[in-house]
Amino acid sequence: MGASCDHDHAASGLNEADTLQALDAAETACAADGERMTAPRRRVLDLLLRAGEPMKAYDLIAQFGQDGQAAKPPTVYRALEFLERRGLAHRIASISAYVACSHGADDHAAAFLICDCCGAAQEIAAPLSDGLRHAAEGAGYVIDRTTIEAHGRCPDCRVPA
Repeated sequence: MGASCDHDHAASGLNEADTLQALDAAETACAADGERMTAPRRRVLDLLLRAGEPMKAYDLIAQFGQDGQAAKPPTVYRALEFLERRGLAHRIASISAYVACSHGADDHAAAFLICDCCGAAQEIAAPLSDGLRHAAEGAGYVIDRTTIEAHGRCPDCRVPA
């Protein structure tokens, strides 16, 4: 996302070995459910895992081609839709960006701490409260997924008190 602050931030993307392990695990999980991790889906997930920070769809499109050639937008958007549905990636609506899920593909409520200075986003555990679930059921709804977004400043960007 490009930092808007003037101090250094540690890179948070996965290294080569961890990226390949995560991609293989995602492919295995998809196959176990009878779905395919196609080359475009794998490439988009690869970009998200290596970035370690939120990425806009058009940045993914621009970086998609191994040879520097951009992808066609529908290719990346279809891949993102699949990855979201599978729980392998999340969309952070307030900044219109995507991140690889850091909590595995299991069903969970995603919560993000988003730094308004540098743009970093950290996924944290946020169990869906029984109160929200019961309120939804009382209104006749079944919650499929929940994403919580909290904006502030990361430890590197916080101004000392």
